[in-house]
Amino acid sequence: MSHEVSQTGHDAFCAAHPLGPSSEVKRVLIVAGEASGDAYGGDLIRKVHQRNTAIQFFGIGGQAMHQAGAKILHDCKELAVVGFVEVIRHFGVISRAFNELKRILQTSPPDLVILIDYPGFNLRLAALAKKAGIPVLYYISPQIWAWKKGRIKKIKRIVDHMAVILPFEAALYEQEGIPVTFVGHPLLDMVQVAVSRDVAVAELGLHPDKPVVGLFPGSRKSEIARMLPVLVEAARRIRRDHLDVQFVLPVASTLSEAEITPFLGELQPAVKLTHGAIHTVMRACDAIASVSGTVTLEIALVGTPQVIMYRLASMTYAVAKRLVKVPFIGLCNIVAGEQVAKELIQDQASPDAIADEIQKLVYDEVYRKAAIQKLSDIRVTLGKSGAHERLADLVLSMV
Repeated sequence: MSHEVSQTGHDAFCAAHPLGPSSEVKRVLIVAGEASGDAYGGDLIRKVHQRNTAIQFFGIGGQAMHQAGAKILHDCKELAVVGFVEVIRHFGVISRAFNELKRILQTSPPDLVILIDYPGFNLRLAALAKKAGIPVLYYISPQIWAWKKGRIKKIKRIVDHMAVILPFEAALYEQEGIPVTFVGHPLLDMVQVAVSRDVAVAELGLHPDKPVVGLFPGSRKSEIARMLPVLVEAARRIRRDHLDVQFVLPVASTLSEAEITPFLGELQPAVKLTHGAIHTVMRACDAIASVSGTVTLEIALVGTPQVIMYRLASMTYAVAKRLVKVPFIGLCNIVAGEQVAKELIQDQASPDAIADEIQKLVYDEVYRKAAIQKLSDIRVTLGKSGAHERLADLVLSMV
């Protein structure tokens, strides 16, 4: 499915629901359950307000959506968990947030519901909104192409319009007769780094002549507890052989330094903790060890070689292994259709394996150049920029 075909559908939808200046206040419930969705939601809200300020956003999100003008009812950092076991542990918090939104849908219905990713929560909410007669715009498709393909039947019943960000997703929904727009990937606009590696290193207060390795442990508390100790041990082993290596660790907006530092131990003096300017951090790094997630695609778009690691609770992994039907877990590899970054999953994600791959990416020049070369085509594969401009058109049309 080409971008042009999907854009035609987008233009037809907007023509059927013409925009127009209005002073009438519209209320939009928007839900993002983790850091990447919060960033996308914040940017979308700003794009909508550039066209129409008489729209009030409220719901679940984080700092980015709050700064863009949304009223945050529940902070997404309290809901950002992954895996069956982890969801059970956080059931009380998630349930309270869901029940509050349920009451709002029933007693004070908004004019539109925008749901960003987070399918376990958001598909249930979409069903309630549909029952209440509230239009639903779902942004960032559940990974129906990877597992639980049967969910597309449910989506057809409860979602009014899908806005997808991967080129191949639009065809899946069109085949089912579900209104869909391929808006493009928002990271094409959000990942723009003009500075050189040395300038980025200087901005972080690091030494430009010494290697910089990024430790990207994720944005969820459960990820930090499970994977940061592995990354820290890998870093220790790297420093055992290369004492001059500098480490940088970006603290997600859903976390605090107090949740990170206890895991660093004796390594702490060698690790620079950063807040914000995540793409500058990526540019400063010579290589990055990252957990799987949206961040792997951001790193790839910046052009920094990486190794991807992930560990789940044993029970969660056993179930996921039976259900997931894609050859890769890293989003950059899924988009590329090949392994552009090595993946180390579960028991393979050992400190030794991570340390070995990072040292090859930093010190083996031939290996490093080959890894960087594989990243160059990803931006082209994702299509055109301007995703949130097109998505803002849809939002305004639907309210």
